[in-house]
Amino acid sequence: MTGRVLGLMLLLVVAGWGVGQVVRWAMPVGRDVSGDVAARAVLADTGEPREVARDADLTMVVFTDYRCPACRASAPALEAAVAADGRVTVAYRDWPIFGDASVAAARVALAVEPARYGALHRLLMRERRPLTPDVLFDLVARVGDDPARVRAVIARNSAAIDARLAANARAAAALGLPGTPAWLIGGVLVVGALDEAGFARAFASARRHARLK
Repeated sequence: MTGRVLGLMLLLVVAGWGVGQVVRWAMPVGRDVSGDVAARAVLADTGEPREVARDADLTMVVFTDYRCPACRASAPALEAAVAADGRVTVAYRDWPIFGDASVAAARVALAVEPARYGALHRLLMRERRPLTPDVLFDLVARVGDDPARVRAVIARNSAAIDARLAANARAAAALGLPGTPAWLIGGVLVVGALDEAGFARAFASARRHARLK
């Protein structure tokens, strides 16, 4: 095989990759639910933990479970995409569907000081140990909260915490979500894992839909 043929083959590979990237970016991300009553209700509900961007023009509601493999795989990309964008408020809807350990983790997350929720959420998503009570309260201490205080909050506010989790489950059902992860990004609903580029495309799609309304 001559150098000229090899060069032509390399050119074709590069061109094919470029076309693939263009097609990937041109494909729609998620579906437009901006006219859906349930989606509007979820976006209007501000009772969940959230990290508010200073100049936010977009809200992303995250339906997640700390033991969900796809949620955990997407977590670093989500962090990177939100940091790179700088204008996305993230609202967290704990939806523990992977068993009792998931429920326990969600209850602890909802009991920490609101300002520490985001840090605990990220630690939980990265944690490789089984999410036993000892591990959960070790992570609580690592984010600067008092495990004894959190235990007391869970005991005192158990009904309210369970009501929040039930509300999250009802919201997921109203949106027709098959499982976690799912992302309601403005008026665009995306189900399944995303990489950083996928999140960026979803942000752009949501803003584009908002401009067209």
